[in-house]
Amino acid sequence: MATVEELFQQLRHPNPHLRDQAMWELAENRDDTTIPRLMSILDEEDTSYRRAAVKALGAIGFESVPPLVAALLHSDNVTVRGSAAKALAQVAVNYPDDPFPAEGLQGLKAALNDPNPVVHIATVMALGEIGSPVVDMLIEALQTTDNPALAISIVNALGSIGDERGVAVLNTLIEQESTDSYVREAATSALSRLEMTVKFQRKES
Repeated sequence: MATVEELFQQLRHPNPHLRDQAMWELAENRDDTTIPRLMSILDEEDTSYRRAAVKALGAIGFESVPPLVAALLHSDNVTVRGSAAKALAQVAVNYPDDPFPAEGLQGLKAALNDPNPVVHIATVMALGEIGSPVVDMLIEALQTTDNPALAISIVNALGSIGDERGVAVLNTLIEQESTDSYVREAATSALSRLEMTVKFQRKES
């Protein structure tokens, strides 16, 4: 059995399978130092090492949420904030059947206002992974933002989540004359994806 030190070294391994193996072993055999050490890698210049830490925090699950929210909202480093949002997305991917912690939802909601596009786009991706429970939050953000890049990422998330509450909102956006042309284009393609998903779900049920 590898030691914690060896597992952290293995997170740097060029082979993605070995990195994934280390990530799950760290999650299963973690101690009090594991989450803080993984958090300290979130500003690492080595991209694959940083991604491995993001995935490992996601594999650990809800225990990672409080430090990730703190980093997402309070770090001065854009890379750390973006990585924290991506790690929250990984938590949602790994634990889809459990309700996402309220602290995590509030943190992501606040991070939609982050001035950096890397951070707010990663935040929308995380909310997209959480899915239906946050559709109302995404709709509210879409209706209040004047940032086209943020609007486009929210529109795409609504298209992917497949919740019919998004249909009316996207229709309204397409019909409004004041809508940015890129946002309208994104809303049009998201709406066709969403309508297909909703039809399919109705047939299934």
